[in-house]
Amino acid sequence: MDRFAGMLKTLETPAEADAETLLDPLADDAEGLDEELLERYALPFSPRLAVQPRPYQREALRTWLANAGRGVVVLPTGAGKTVLALMALEQAPVRTLVIVPTIDLLRQWRTGLIEKAGVPADQVGIVGGGERSPRAITVMTYDSAAMPRRSLADYGLLIVDEVHHLPAPTYRAIAAKAAAPWRLGLSATPERSDGAHVDLAELIGPEVYRRLPADLSRDGHIASYREKRIFVDLSPQERARYDALMAEWKWYLATKRSFLLHGNLFEQIVRQSAYDPGARKALQAHHQARMIALNAEGKLARVEELLTKHRDEHVIVFSEYSAMVYTISRHLGLPAITYRTPADERRLILERFRAGRYTKLVTGRVLNEGVDVPDANVAIVVSGSAATREYIQRLGRVLRPKPRGAVLYEIISRQTTEGRAARARRPAGSS
Repeated sequence: MDRFAGMLKTLETPAEADAETLLDPLADDAEGLDEELLERYALPFSPRLAVQPRPYQREALRTWLANAGRGVVVLPTGAGKTVLALMALEQAPVRTLVIVPTIDLLRQWRTGLIEKAGVPADQVGIVGGGERSPRAITVMTYDSAAMPRRSLADYGLLIVDEVHHLPAPTYRAIAAKAAAPWRLGLSATPERSDGAHVDLAELIGPEVYRRLPADLSRDGHIASYREKRIFVDLSPQERARYDALMAEWKWYLATKRSFLLHGNLFEQIVRQSAYDPGARKALQAHHQARMIALNAEGKLARVEELLTKHRDEHVIVFSEYSAMVYTISRHLGLPAITYRTPADERRLILERFRAGRYTKLVTGRVLNEGVDVPDANVAIVVSGSAATREYIQRLGRVLRPKPRGAVLYEIISRQTTEGRAARARRPAGSS
């Protein structure tokens, strides 16, 4: 057991450690990990963190260790969830499986493990995206891990990135197949609309730590930021069409309300549309009205005004739908990224944005999650869903620490359902 004596380290970096940062209680917590299991799953090398952890990352790791190395940590996008995972690996130096939702994240995690955790390159394996090379530490996509014949029993530490995906029917078997005694789930927004996030306590462990963007901004760990709403009017033609479509939707609700049960009326109507032509027509009217609000002509002029105001800053413009992305790109001459953008072109655009050759970028939902987006000072949400997750992910694109503050604009069509959706998607505790 002597070879484990140097493995359970405190969280200092070699050059920067001092009496205030050693935090001996962390070492004590790590020593509580089962030595027999550490021996069973031991790595042939010792990971060594090459970055200085922030205080809240230390706190998060301490609470995770205190819960026997099982649980979910909730931190905003841009707050360093990956670094926290590497800290966990340093404290529990065992064969590790990292689960990620996208191909882009396979490469990002591999780079992070090598550069920030001192893992030898030949010890990091990839499974997914056409590669199949498991190693002592393996990064694997959800889809690859969920394959029926995929064995996940050889790992002692399971790290699940964007863990809100795990309770989905397709993926929850991953947790059952994994034998890992230590499990860490990471997410900015673990809550799911179907309520299945409650199952994370069984699949990974309970939520052990959470910090909101406002908390970390107030303490100076991420950029100070402002959130501003800008309202635009529908054109007369848009207003007439919107009101007519909403009247059709409301008429259906009024005539069928006595037949609908208490609860989520919209979901009930969706189910009823399978056999009721009137329900299908009402849903179509509601959808068309929403498209008018989200893609109002007046929004384009406001985007142009904001880009002029922030001419010298890095700005990302978000739209819920690709049609609006292409409209903004075409009219304002901005590079665009959607799910249709080829991978090589997307990487080139992001590299040029990172290097400063581009200072403006318009995109859809494809950059919400699982892509290392270069830092920006300004985010403009032209249209968005009511999902809190989406809101936090987009806000996170401007939250990395910077000398100047960041700002997120929401452009909302006045006197439409979009205003209610905007209020709904703001998380509790946001500024």
